[in-house]
Amino acid sequence: MLHRFANPARFMRLSGVLLPWMAGAAIILVAAGLYMGLFVAPADFQQGESVRIMYVHVPNAWMALFSYTAMAVASAVALIWKHPLADLAAKSSAPIGACFTFLALLTGSLWGKPMWGAFWVWDARLTSMLVLFFLYLGYLALYNAFDDPTRGARAAAILALVGFVNVPIIKFSVDWWNTLHQPASVIKMGGPSIDSTMLWPLLLMAIGFNFLYFWVLLLRMRGEIHANKIRMIRLRQVHG
Repeated sequence: MLHRFANPARFMRLSGVLLPWMAGAAIILVAAGLYMGLFVAPADFQQGESVRIMYVHVPNAWMALFSYTAMAVASAVALIWKHPLADLAAKSSAPIGACFTFLALLTGSLWGKPMWGAFWVWDARLTSMLVLFFLYLGYLALYNAFDDPTRGARAAAILALVGFVNVPIIKFSVDWWNTLHQPASVIKMGGPSIDSTMLWPLLLMAIGFNFLYFWVLLLRMRGEIHANKIRMIRLRQVHG
């Protein structure tokens, strides 16, 4: 099964079928989640209307961790089994994850100003998320730092695997240290502690962001495959 989709032609056919469905699901779910979060869900009794930032901030933070996990898994597959599309998946996932992480940091800062009185504090959760953003940037920089693409891909994959240690640190930082960031209220032992009127739009946004991630990921991977084909054609022309 792992090598079944290693064929770029088979991948292109399958992704071409999935792309419109993923795009449609992402648009519908995100639109529904935004509508419910902004106009249906009630304001929080402590945070007031600023709680609505949560419906964008939390899914972005989840997707930042999901994207890095996917990038690390793809890097491991590329290193161990030399899967040709796994390397493309890791490379394509990095800028998407960087965008999710940046948006999570930005929306978190906007929420922190009215709640904490400052846009930024050196909280354990915030600091580890900033480290994650730099890991994404470091992966992209390292990938393109070598003249030989194979060496760059291998070095970037090793960085992705080493940097994965930061993912559980982000997840459990609010439990391990005394932080300003609120603890988990959705994914926790005993079930969610958030009211269903707030939980449903949050879940819709999270699922919609997942479809958005896979949609953009497939688009980027298809673009990489086309770019590789163009490079091969030019190389053949150069060498006669």
